[in-house]
Amino acid sequence: MAGTLFELNPVRTITTGFIGQPGKRVFYLQAHGETDTITVIVEKQQVEALAQGIEQFLTELREKFPDLPAASAEYSPADMSLTVPVDPAFRVGQLGLGYDQDRDMLVLVAQEIVTEGRPAEESHTARFFATRAQMRALGAYGLELVKQGRPKCGNCGQPIDPEGHFCPRSNGHKH
Repeated sequence: MAGTLFELNPVRTITTGFIGQPGKRVFYLQAHGETDTITVIVEKQQVEALAQGIEQFLTELREKFPDLPAASAEYSPADMSLTVPVDPAFRVGQLGLGYDQDRDMLVLVAQEIVTEGRPAEESHTARFFATRAQMRALGAYGLELVKQGRPKCGNCGQPIDPEGHFCPRSNGHKH
């Protein structure tokens, strides 16, 4: 049995968001087409890496195609909210970016995490075609969300929970 291919070409909107309290949040990537909505679960680190990857990818595109107009990173926070109910299709294992030069659109490919005991060919894939501005806004908004998390320990770099933090570099002292 082959995995399902979900595709929005083009997206009307694309965003990321989370549900839950810091330390217990679940992050999502969500895109809307004309009639469909596709939501997938992502990790906080994937949101951050995607945002950085989008910026790097857009910089490389500008170097390769210097006549491309700049893509704005502006967004309206209200427009970037997740639409509920959130019904994720799958949990993402890998994200990738591509460029359709003829249409001047980026494609974000999200592949389902492959779990033990399940063949890779049965995993699901989602493809989201968006403008450069939509993707830049997705990245900018994603970085803002990531910053809203728990503060990091200055000693070990791990998040500090509201109940306290066991730092492996503090010789077992809780602070």
